[in-house]
Amino acid sequence: MTSPVAVRIGLISDTHGLLRPEALSFLAGCDHIVHGGDIGKPEILDQLAALAPLTVVRGNNDREAWAAAIPVTATLHCAGVTLYAIHDLKELDIDPRAAGVRVVVSGHSHKPACSERGGVLYVNPGSAGRRRFRLPISCAELLIEGDVVTPRIVTIVDH
Repeated sequence: MTSPVAVRIGLISDTHGLLRPEALSFLAGCDHIVHGGDIGKPEILDQLAALAPLTVVRGNNDREAWAAAIPVTATLHCAGVTLYAIHDLKELDIDPRAAGVRVVVSGHSHKPACSERGGVLYVNPGSAGRRRFRLPISCAELLIEGDVVTPRIVTIVDH
């Protein structure tokens, strides 16, 4: 019996108009990409969609006309796992566990974070755009193998 092939979901957020080559390199080869909002420019979505199927939510700074059609929340079913994306975790409007959500992806704070509460994994990939304060420039990934979801946050720019 062969083991299941891992599905790789790339997570990015808070690009604020800057899609770094390091982020594109990290996300290359993903099976799907989720952008957690504060995109900044529509061209960023075009570049990400050229890499893999893309799910995106609108952030509080995505106020221009091009962003009006982008949803505030999105649900993605991938490899038997349900993900729920929202820009600001403080605005979470569902009970993820009751809704069958295994992973909540957010952004907004620019602080990369990963925790599990009540059987739900909460992942904030941090900011991949312009540096804010002394926070790292980061992205994240989820590896889904069967019913196991393994998150990893990666600093993509060290300086």
